Amino acid sequence: MAGVRVPLASGSRLPLVTVPDDAVLLAPPPPLDPLADVGAAVAEALRYPLAGPPLHVAAKRDGRATVVVQPPALPVPTASEDPRRDALAAVLDALTAAGVPRDRQTVLVAGGLGRRAGRRELEGLMRPDRARGFRGRVVVHDCEDDDLVRLELGGRAHRIHPALVETDVVVTLGAGETVLDGGATALLDACAPSTVRAATATSLLEPSGAAGWRLGASLETELSSRVPLVGVSLLLDRPRLAGPYHGYPWDPEARRTLARSPLRRIVNAAPAVLRRWLVGRFSHDLRAVAALAGPPAVAHAEALVRGSAILGTRLERPLDTIVVPLAHTGLGLPREPLNPITAAALGLGHALRLWRDHSPLAEGGTVVLLHPFNRVMGHGPQAPYRALFAALRDGRPPRLRAIEAAAARDRRAVAAYRGGAAPHPRLPFADWDACAMVLERAGAVIVGGCRDAGAARALGLVPSHSAATALAMARGLSGEEGSLGVLLGPPYPRVVVGGEP
Repeated sequence: MAGVRVPLASGSRLPLVTVPDDAVLLAPPPPLDPLADVGAAVAEALRYPLAGPPLHVAAKRDGRATVVVQPPALPVPTASEDPRRDALAAVLDALTAAGVPRDRQTVLVAGGLGRRAGRRELEGLMRPDRARGFRGRVVVHDCEDDDLVRLELGGRAHRIHPALVETDVVVTLGAGETVLDGGATALLDACAPSTVRAATATSLLEPSGAAGWRLGASLETELSSRVPLVGVSLLLDRPRLAGPYHGYPWDPEARRTLARSPLRRIVNAAPAVLRRWLVGRFSHDLRAVAALAGPPAVAHAEALVRGSAILGTRLERPLDTIVVPLAHTGLGLPREPLNPITAAALGLGHALRLWRDHSPLAEGGTVVLLHPFNRVMGHGPQAPYRALFAALRDGRPPRLRAIEAAAARDRRAVAAYRGGAAPHPRLPFADWDACAMVLERAGAVIVGGCRDAGAARALGLVPSHSAATALAMARGLSGEEGSLGVLLGPPYPRVVVGGEP
């Protein structure tokens, strides 16, 4: 049977995968016209917000200000030039212009359950010249800190960072990537672990089905009764590959160029360490296309809607089989090699939840993840994943809550999190929960190019030695008439299923 050969990521390799001629290739749209001056756009948005008072009215002269930012883990992959740095500088300048002294400005890095930001990540928040002139504080949230402040929402107690209440104005700064990143939901990442774990969503682009969105909005409402809140949300274009393959994955010609490239063959034949180094040399451009301000939930919602409209990829109806290529690093910062759980979280919990209106996967459909699924859980940043993997391998899913509670009490694991050496021990369980919706919907999840069959089976997935075998298995499950689509990425497209995008 004839087909189309498409270069796709599978760990640190870039194999050519043959898909049927009628396969739907879902790629991000072509690049958009970026903002010429991100700082000026942010300043303009703060002067003329979508709703609520402008920043110079909300801020108190000679008062204190807290600017909440999240680590720039999204979108993937990482770009060296991130427009959020210029946006942060513009917010700090706007606070100074509003009468807030520079030494009374606090930047709160809200990382949730992720690995606490270290010096390298903090240096990336601002450009070097701005960092040298900053006179305020940079605080990295510690969700295990005893000094978290108690706050009641809907009769339930939550604990939040004191910088959110011991201030005269709070500004959230982020990008409208998902319903759980940016806006009011960024406030949740400055809370205790139980609150962060309650931030869930069915679709990462639809607030209506997201418990995390509702919880973030409730927290915003409660905080706004104490201090003024202003939100800034950037609408980011997809990261674009620089260099000779700059049109990949949206441009068919760039895909053909990469397919013929001798560099791709060198990467595939190189040892693993060298492969990762070579792939890591690929650089990406990331641009902002809009800046919005207002109450955090309002600015965030508008960024999500606009993002789906101008960055969304149209799909007429759900697909029977979806192929999801996975690169060698995951969602967390600093980027770490994918282990079986984080690979599932990237493919099932992130890429396949970037949809609006309907899931792109038909009920009972098949997912093909392209990744070797190597076990890299050791004694470093990957160590918290060992407890969850052992429980899944031993067939103890009903006891996962008890195992998670035990992991959260592990003093050594908590100390590693607080020291910035590893993520919080509850993060692996949050990652696995993010996969639940797709796992329940899918009839089967096949791991193409799997090099550790035991790891795949431990997660309830089906191992397959190659991508070709995985596609043949998927075709056997869906039938000859079954539809097949490929999520080209990363970056993964936002998919609008049915209706007008």
